[in-house]
Amino acid sequence: MRALQLTDPGVVEIRQVPIPSVGPTEVLIKVGAAGICHSDLHLLHFPVKMREEPLTLGHEIAGTVAAVGSQVAGIADGDRGVVYLCWSCGVCRECVSGNENVCEAAGRTAMPPCPGLGPDGGMADYVVVPARAFVPIGDLDVTQAAPIADAGLTSMHAIAGVREHLRPGGTVVVIGVGGLGHVAVQILKAISPVRVVAVDVGAGQLQLAADCGADAALESGPDTAAEILAMTGGRGADVVLDFVGVDATAQMSVAAVAPNGAYRMIGLGGGTPGVTAEPAGGPGWPWGASVRKSYGGTRSDLIDVIELAKAGKVTVATEEFPLREARAALDHLEAGKIRGRAVLVP
Repeated sequence: MRALQLTDPGVVEIRQVPIPSVGPTEVLIKVGAAGICHSDLHLLHFPVKMREEPLTLGHEIAGTVAAVGSQVAGIADGDRGVVYLCWSCGVCRECVSGNENVCEAAGRTAMPPCPGLGPDGGMADYVVVPARAFVPIGDLDVTQAAPIADAGLTSMHAIAGVREHLRPGGTVVVIGVGGLGHVAVQILKAISPVRVVAVDVGAGQLQLAADCGADAALESGPDTAAEILAMTGGRGADVVLDFVGVDATAQMSVAAVAPNGAYRMIGLGGGTPGVTAEPAGGPGWPWGASVRKSYGGTRSDLIDVIELAKAGKVTVATEEFPLREARAALDHLEAGKIRGRAVLVP
């Protein structure tokens, strides 16, 4: 089969590799679509090899079951689904509590094995996955379903963690209307009564936010936090979801979040928010506000966003590329030329 593999730092190529064999508790998926994420760019530019043998990329995977392991029940050839990307142990306290994304077996890093970031991923004709990672999608189109495996999952998990703040009359700020952020806007409008304010750079991204249902769209800049404060009577937003995570957006989040509000770090830009232990009352961190780094999501989160997509309440903006043009798709993403999510179709 064909597989897009990272062979050296900065080097990816389509290679011919054997179709993987299926273990007793695994299923073989014929890949229908694989989303491309900024995490794939991080891997591409990682300065050392991730592992000795080439790594097949891709953690946003949707397709059809092609073979089932001997101990697998409830899954049959021809079933359609997505791959839940947190390959957790399933038996530790966090897993049995439903928090598979912070599985204890992953130690302090709290990042369970993920296809395309350790095990081989789905930018290929086939991928083998643990049976418990297979989540049915019904008739949902695979090019819609694949990005939901991360862009939908991660957005839903961040939103699920702030549900207590999603009250009528409240305001949620979504910073970054890219692959994740534009999905987050739709989820918020589908499940809550809040006003959604999107923040990004450029007319195209602001239009995407509006198309997704944002109530207001602001150009990101040095005065954006002040604009948010003005829109909220000087108090700030009940929730700020930062899908970028650079210094400017992290510091904007601190300046714009309300007392007792919630700031969620989701983007991996390495930004420093500047939260300090000092009396509140000025432009810094307000009393009672919470900050949390939000990673991935639970299987329950994934099922929830799949149901929203099946109901037509969440639609991922996608740009499709054949597998053979994977490098071009990665380059387009890095150049900021992708509207929504890039998806590879084998």
